[in-house]
Amino acid sequence: MPVSTPFPAKPRIAILGAGALGCYYGVRLAKSGENVHFLARSGRAAIMARGIRVKTPTERISLRKVQVYGSSAEIGPCDLVIVALKATANDQLAKLLPPLLHENTVVLTLQNGLGVEEPVAEVAGPERVAGAICFIGCTRTAPGVVECVFPGLVMIGKFGKSAGERTHAIAALFSKAGVKCQAHDNLEEMRWKKLVWNAPFNGLAIAAGCITTDVILADEGLKILARRLMEEVVEAAGKFGHVIPRSFIDLQFERTAKMGAYRPSSLEDFEEGRGIELEEIWGEPVRRAKSVGVPVPRLEMLYWLIKRKLAARKTVKKRH
Repeated sequence: MPVSTPFPAKPRIAILGAGALGCYYGVRLAKSGENVHFLARSGRAAIMARGIRVKTPTERISLRKVQVYGSSAEIGPCDLVIVALKATANDQLAKLLPPLLHENTVVLTLQNGLGVEEPVAEVAGPERVAGAICFIGCTRTAPGVVECVFPGLVMIGKFGKSAGERTHAIAALFSKAGVKCQAHDNLEEMRWKKLVWNAPFNGLAIAAGCITTDVILADEGLKILARRLMEEVVEAAGKFGHVIPRSFIDLQFERTAKMGAYRPSSLEDFEEGRGIELEEIWGEPVRRAKSVGVPVPRLEMLYWLIKRKLAARKTVKKRH
């Protein structure tokens, strides 16, 4: 069990995954002077050759010399491990995490949905684990190339506990790197708040025919459905003691309108034939809502529609 020691002033940081979030936050941390090491399971050659490039509405950031590796063992023990893999890859954590851990390592997961800290805790131990909720619109357009239309903010919390000194220190690292970031005492509440956007927009983008967020907002029926889905998430969260104001729903529509023709990450994964976070974003919220007697018929319908589409995609693959 890790001892309670201050977080290092100059931590050694590993980023698991060189997708949109891994590249975006990793580059910002590296450019601020942090010692950052990337694990890239694909696209490593491109990153080694051309570095990482990030475009935001106000700036272009590039990192030419990237410390990028093909295995965790090559990186070795780190003070902070940032899990930027999709939750669909959590079955690989038992292999990926141990070489990166030492007695005081903190593991921060950026994954979406409910129940994502638990798989990390099973490998690293719950006392090491923190979670980050990233309110961001970010897409990887090619290996090492990221376009961020909405930098947003990051909320960091300790798994199962209030934020302590080390959680605040990690939030300070992100802030120093130019990321709007705060430590929060209620990680689970933040996860429910992120679902207010993720469940409707990621889900409808797939279920309504592979469409972007601007199309959802322009369609009166889909926009109303998105609002009703948000209301179901807010009601379920309330039963667990997480009070989310109704104004937060309006804020999601305001922010999404500014993102233009944005392609949610689940839509990109679906169209590219990759796994999506079906259980974490839709299945687990439905199960938790029902466990406390909250009916979420629209959310449950969306869950089954997406599940059906994934099954149909698998059938098409087999035929070919």
